[in-house]
Amino acid sequence: MGEKLLVKNIGLLQTPVGSECHCGAQQGENQKLKNAAVLCEDGKITAVTADGALPAGSEGAAVYDAGGRLVTPGLVDAHTHLVFGGWRQGEIPLKLRGATYLDILRAGGGILDTVRHTRAASEDELFEKSRAFLDEMLTLGVTTCEIKSGYGLDLETELKQLRVIRRLNDEHPVDIAATYLGAHAIPDEYKGRADEYVDFVCQTVIPRVAEEKLASFCDVFCEDSVFDVAQSRRVLEAGKKHGLRPKIHADEIEEIGGAGLSGEVGAVSAEHLIATGERGMEAMRRGGVIACLLPQTSFYLGKTFAPARRMIELGIPVALASDFNPGSCPSFNLQLSINLGLLRYQMLPEEILTAVTVNAACACGRGNLCGTLEAGKQADLVVWDAPDWEMVCYRFGSNQTKAVVKNGRVTER
Repeated sequence: MGEKLLVKNIGLLQTPVGSECHCGAQQGENQKLKNAAVLCEDGKITAVTADGALPAGSEGAAVYDAGGRLVTPGLVDAHTHLVFGGWRQGEIPLKLRGATYLDILRAGGGILDTVRHTRAASEDELFEKSRAFLDEMLTLGVTTCEIKSGYGLDLETELKQLRVIRRLNDEHPVDIAATYLGAHAIPDEYKGRADEYVDFVCQTVIPRVAEEKLASFCDVFCEDSVFDVAQSRRVLEAGKKHGLRPKIHADEIEEIGGAGLSGEVGAVSAEHLIATGERGMEAMRRGGVIACLLPQTSFYLGKTFAPARRMIELGIPVALASDFNPGSCPSFNLQLSINLGLLRYQMLPEEILTAVTVNAACACGRGNLCGTLEAGKQADLVVWDAPDWEMVCYRFGSNQTKAVVKNGRVTER
């Protein structure tokens, strides 16, 4: 008999259903069970019941009484840059004087400033800093997240970041999907030689990342003044050749064709998409690409918001994530993305829950493991200090979790 946990007296259990990403009308379909209970054993959900019934086999289980509160699947943050050295609060005066993100990058700041600090930091320093972030993210309801490299831009530091990510996955309760993002910017030593840097990424770093099994995905920043469509295609195709599934930072600032490329290469997800138009969205729809939208970045940079409503109308599955990073989104509170999904994307509450659970899980390649509350899935749940999901979407500025269950173990806030 394994370790068992019974979460009972759930006023409302709300969850998407299934292991595939949800799109169109299905994105707004959630199962809602009243007076529910969830039985977990050995870190897995074994039964979900409703209407006051307790699951068979719950005798002898440790009990957590939800007190009539809302319970949902654990949240999945499908886009973060969580492992980095330094911070970038010094950029605030530049931005207040009118400097744009690309202005700061062109002047050697932005990502390149974080690269310098990350190269200088030891693996242990990066690990301890990142572990503290994950500790707080867990209390905010995040039970699975994706972490990208991309603040090394050389072989040694990229591998160092990815080894920290692997160590975090091994030692921290939060499950992590690792993404190699060496094509995040052009480092100083390759200034003016972008094609040569792409050669280095494709021929030297990607094979090592694959050989050491340090990542599941390969990403690229396809953007004006960074990597164009042809260069981005080379990076993603090289990643695919070595077993790394493609993701892409697309159309964050300018629409230069990144969304279209995502459909062409069969990317798992295209991310940001603030400037994406109809042609790009149609390519994503045809390619089955998940739109991973990052509303906190739009908020922080004072930019427009991605066309989430139109994407749902077109049948593109939408996920919401934080984009936690030291430059354009110094926040890992996924609850704020939930609020902005309602207020700025005009998504329905049910669509938002799908976006931060099963669709985000699919963007991390984990739809079969988490993202819904069903027998056989990981026992990842959030007990909210709220009567319903609408309250979670409605209130902002406070952590609304009461407790988080990760792999069948309770963490109370």
